[in-house]
Amino acid sequence: MSEPSTARGSGRSVAFPLFMLAVGCLGVAAAWVLLALYGNGQKGWMAVIAALDAAWMLRLGGWRPGWARAALAVAGTLSVVALANWGIAALQIGLPMGLDLWESLSKPGLGYVWLLAGLANTAFDKACIAVAVAIAAWFGR
Repeated sequence: MSEPSTARGSGRSVAFPLFMLAVGCLGVAAAWVLLALYGNGQKGWMAVIAALDAAWMLRLGGWRPGWARAALAVAGTLSVVALANWGIAALQIGLPMGLDLWESLSKPGLGYVWLLAGLANTAFDKACIAVAVAIAAWFGR
């Protein structure tokens, strides 16, 4: 009987590729937030980097090729987009008010961040996010 919980039949559980994906997503989201805070604009092109990173981390982790890996790469990419936009909006508002990092990230609500991200992201940023989802699906499978 085959083991559905292993990646590539190597005896590794699915936890390792998911851990790799989570670490990669958090790293790219942090880099995106820092780049946007110290530059001008949202840097929507970082979504493409996030898509490539998500696909690469799942491959490195040994996740089997297929639509499940593509779906995870897309989910990872969208998670990075959400985390980065949350971080950018929260820190641009909280830091000038004297809040530290964790206070800034925990204060705004979902509706407020959604509104700010919608206002801050240009058409180019939104197009980059859409392209990133397609790249994650393509390279993730």
